[in-house]
Amino acid sequence: MKDELIKMIFDEECIKFGHFVLTSGKESNYYIDVKKLITNPKALKLIAKLMNDEAQKRGISFDKVAGPELGAVPIATALALETDKPLLIVRKKKKSHGTGKQIEGEITAGDRILLVEDVTTTGGSVLRAAKVLEGEGAKVEAIMVVVDREEGAIESLGKEGYTLIPLVTVSELFEYKNKRGL
Repeated sequence: MKDELIKMIFDEECIKFGHFVLTSGKESNYYIDVKKLITNPKALKLIAKLMNDEAQKRGISFDKVAGPELGAVPIATALALETDKPLLIVRKKKKSHGTGKQIEGEITAGDRILLVEDVTTTGGSVLRAAKVLEGEGAKVEAIMVVVDREEGAIESLGKEGYTLIPLVTVSELFEYKNKRGL
């Protein structure tokens, strides 16, 4: 199934080459547009299945699935449907209107959370989401990402006490690309 996901990433043309500034502020000569992939229902189902299988294989128990807005929301939703677990959406900042919430969905102290993300570079965005969840008394059991760019996210999140589990690494994508002459 992992090979199928890698193939889909290329079939959906989710890797672009050129000059890009990433969310982390880093500059890169390639961009991984997982948002393009996650608009495909077949890809979303596959991602959710792979994440659920990986959680089971590693013995990760969780009560709820969470994702930071925007790119992780479809992934978290698909995983919530796959696992029949409640969904949490972590906003980048508290709403300035209405209830002023930063987390959508019911969160209770002691909830065990599987936090998901689309792409990680340094891990800063998903770290902020993890801190928001833990600020409400939840425990982030693990963080799963569709693609890790291998630019420090595993290490930086590890230093904060979090385990990052990528479904695919950028090395695997480039290995696939080179083998196929793409």
